[in-house]
Order: sequence, then structure tokens, then C-alpha cells
Amino acid sequence: MRTALKILAVLLIGMGTTWILQGVNILPGSFMTGQMVWAYRGAATAVVGLVLLLLTLRKPKANR
Repeated sequence: MRTALKILAVLLIGMGTTWILQGVNILPGSFMTGQMVWAYRGAATAVVGLVLLLLTLRKPKANR
């Protein structure tokens, strides 16, 4: 389960980064190019991915 969440987190970060680059017109070639709304959505997606990755990388607490 943790491996699947890590994969999802990395995909979200990659997708968010792509949306940011398209939104700020660095990565042309789609309907998202030059649309700042996609940069904002990409930033939010990348942050969600980063938080998910950090949560999955934490070591579980030992049972007391």
C-alpha cells in the first residue's frame, strides 16, 4: 500500500510540475499553454503530491 501511495505521489508531483510549466508558457503544445489557471492548479497538485510523499516516507510510530 505504501509503495502505491509513493507512486501516486510522484505522479502527482510530475503532473503538477508539467501543468505549472504549461501554465506559465514554458512548455508549449496544449490548450493549457499560457493559461495561468493551470499554473495554479499545477502548484496545488504538486503540493498535494509532496505532502502525500512526505507522509508515506515517515517512519511509523512504534506501538507502546
